[in-house]
Amino acid sequence: MKRKAAIWIMILAWPALVTFARAQASARPVQTTEQSALPSAGNADKNLQEYIELLRSDIRQRKAEVMAQMMQLSAADAAKFWPIYNQYDSELNKLSDLRVANIEEYSRTYTEMTNDKADELIRKALAYHKQRSELIAKYYDRVKEQLGAITAARFIQVEDQLLLIIDLQIDSSLPIVGQSS
Repeated sequence: MKRKAAIWIMILAWPALVTFARAQASARPVQTTEQSALPSAGNADKNLQEYIELLRSDIRQRKAEVMAQMMQLSAADAAKFWPIYNQYDSELNKLSDLRVANIEEYSRTYTEMTNDKADELIRKALAYHKQRSELIAKYYDRVKEQLGAITAARFIQVEDQLLLIIDLQIDSSLPIVGQSS
């Protein structure tokens, strides 16, 4: 029981980290042409990117810890599962860069949103979710092939729950198009 409570504490703490990272990213002021020419602007962007990468690696570590607790794998199964999971996580991280770029674009254009820009951003978001679903299906098959359908189903259930928590936290922190905050 204590183990499950610890897992849920980690899961619930995770969105706080995501919120903090988003707040840091959205707190970045819009730069004018003169400001962007200053050396400190480049350093600020570099520092922000390094900070986001640090948070991302911490979140990935926590996610892997939750996955390990929930998967309850034997040593032999863990030896098969973790290399597959690490490949999946690497591909997911690259795919998530598309989402981050789309959110940054939304942040830059939110106050001057047009119908065309809104359509472009939503289409990119839908494409990201489609690609993520395809990635999950691909890795379901890989885990199933190595460890069976039950273990693969457990992987998908846990991963889906974690991704839903992340999605909810990110999406709820974004203002709705056309509404003032």
